[in-house]
This record gives sequence, structure tokens and C-alpha cells, in this order.
Amino acid sequence: MHVRNLPAPVKRVVHLGSRSYGRLTAESRMLPSFLICGGQRCGTTSLYRAMAGHPVVLKAVLHKGVHYFDTSYRRGPDWYRGHFPTLRSAERIAQKHGVRAQTFESSPYYMYHPQAAARIASDLPYAKLVVLVRDPVERAYSQHHHEVARGYETEPDFGSALTLEPARLHRQEVRLALDPTYYSFAHQHHAYRARGEYARYLSVMAQHVGRERIHVVESERFFSEPEDVYDEVCRFLGLPSGLQRPKFEQHNARPRESDMDPGLRRDLRDYYKSHDEALAGWLGHTPVWRRA
Repeated sequence: MHVRNLPAPVKRVVHLGSRSYGRLTAESRMLPSFLICGGQRCGTTSLYRAMAGHPVVLKAVLHKGVHYFDTSYRRGPDWYRGHFPTLRSAERIAQKHGVRAQTFESSPYYMYHPQAAARIASDLPYAKLVVLVRDPVERAYSQHHHEVARGYETEPDFGSALTLEPARLHRQEVRLALDPTYYSFAHQHHAYRARGEYARYLSVMAQHVGRERIHVVESERFFSEPEDVYDEVCRFLGLPSGLQRPKFEQHNARPRESDMDPGLRRDLRDYYKSHDEALAGWLGHTPVWRRA
């Protein structure tokens, strides 16, 4: 039985044992050569599954998101390295395919946490970052629906949640930036409007890791042209082409009970206009959701 299918109490025990063993064997384990850093509700799980299907890629042990550089940095480098495959596993892949094996993880909050980019630059100085972006209006609406379904959001009305957002996030980003031990539930789960200001977060990441190490993918393109986007990501990561492609599927999609209020949709689209224009500089073209 796969770990994902185990009952929650059993799964927690398995994860704890694996992490403890991983920490003890950290020196014999790989470190990621790339990260999927976000954005939230932009198809990161689907891209993670696709990249994990590449023949020379070994995924993180047990689960896709380690959340080390955002909420678990205090646990230390051995704890982090303990989440990844062994160097022996990498050697077997290299012998089979004749190229270096790579490993990775996917933690979408890395894109948004004020300290994550600097930590990544310090601890993984050669890692590349893959970022997915999506129509920010749809992304915000999807995130709210997702947080309500998980029980992390007590305000069921999307418009009301947007109204609450400024008060909920007041000085949270500043506190996170100044205090490495501080955690903000609201910043992680209730930043609906702010999360779609993609260019702002990408600029911060570039200041720390360098723009050349960041690859931006429109999730709309990934779902409509998965083979082409997958090949582009592989080229960016230096992964060999010509090997068997994975099966492309959409994961973590949640059905909606109702559509967004048209007036609210119009207001959000106007709000994101300047942010989408700034994002065009990263994409090299107008975002697909802005095309007539």
C-alpha cells in the first residue's frame, strides 16, 4: 500500500520514523537541484507529478512539499536533507541513463514567504526555481474555495474574505521579514489578492538567486500544451530529452459551487492590470489570460 493511502495516524508515525532515519543518514543523501516554488493554486501538484515521472528525477521522500525554507527552517539542514533520496539511488540512475540524477520538492509558499528566497540562495546556491502563474483572479477565487474546504477559512463568502484581507495581513509581512521565528497563519492562508501580484514576488526572488535561475510557466499553457511546457522545463533544468514522457494529469482541482460575482471579477481584473503588465516582462509576452 502506498503511504498516501494509509490512515492519518499511521501515516504520521511512518513520516516521523522516516524523518528521524533521514536525519541520521543526511550525509549520504542528495540535495535538490531544483524547486517548484509556487504559486499557490497554480498547478504545482500537477507539475510536480509530471517532473517526478522523468526517468532521471528522484522526488522527495514521502510527500511533495517539505516547507523547510518557509515554516520549518529552524529544524536545520540535516532535517531537510533527510527528506531526499540517497546518493546510492542517484548513482543507480546515473549508471542506467548515463546522466546525473536530480531531486526536487514543491512548496508553493516559498514564493511568498519573505525569508525563503534568501535561505534558498544561501543553502542551495546552484538550485534552479520553477514558478507557475495563473490568471490571478481565478487563482484568488480558487485559493479561497480551497481554504474553506480545508477548514482554514471561516468566511465562506469570497468578497467578504477579500474585504478582511488588509486587516488580517496588517504588518504580517514585516514581522515575518524581521523575525525568523515568527509564523503567520493569515499570511500563509488568507492572502488571496496579494498572492496574484506575481512580478513583485519574482523580483524579490531574483534579487537573491538571480533571474537566470528562475523559469516562469503559465499554468494555462501547461494544461493546454503539457508536452511543450514539460520539454521547456526539462531544457531549463538540463534534463535529457528523448526519454519516456510521463502521463499528464490535473491534480488538486476542486469543483466550484458557484461562479464569482461579475462586478467583483471586473474589479479584480482591473486591480491586477499593472501587475500583469509587469509579469509580461518575465514571460516575454502578454499573459494568456490578458489576450483578447
